Amino acid sequence: MATIVPLSAIAPSMVESLLDASFGEDRRARTAYRIREGTEWLEALSFAALDDDDYLAGTIQLWPIALIDPEGRKHPLIMVGPVAVMPSRQSEGFGTALMGASLGALQANAAGSPVLPQVMIGDPEYYERWNFSAALTQGWHCPGPYDPARLLVRAANPAILPPEGMLEAWKTVSDKAKSTVQGND
Repeated sequence: MATIVPLSAIAPSMVESLLDASFGEDRRARTAYRIREGTEWLEALSFAALDDDDYLAGTIQLWPIALIDPEGRKHPLIMVGPVAVMPSRQSEGFGTALMGASLGALQANAAGSPVLPQVMIGDPEYYERWNFSAALTQGWHCPGPYDPARLLVRAANPAILPPEGMLEAWKTVSDKAKSTVQGND
């Protein structure tokens, strides 16, 4: 039985150890990290799963990102992932519980507003149960290598999504100004 707690209640070093165990120590070279670069995970939508012994079994993080269309317009999205479960605890329902918690919190936090579309890089067969699909992302691009069949989106109103664009971290004008001043642009 999983106990779901806010990810912010877990020591960052424990989260990093879990992510290393789940994805390998070279995980930061993955394309998903490039998409999220320069932004912070959303505390209200990110969770940890503890087992009956309060052992950290899994985590999920959601991130603010954007799809930049060919005209340069930013379309806000939420990136789901990483969804990480300790290899020894996979197939015990922790990933399902974490997805339910995050997607439920996303809906609850919308407070009557439309829920932003969610995107992820993941296994289409696993994530289709939450209505994630690659059908609308074939004209989308990522800043690094990726398998187009694994670039998935979930949207209540898919008509709002542009058919083409590049995924990147959501950066405000002030974020970009800070990185330019700091010489990071």
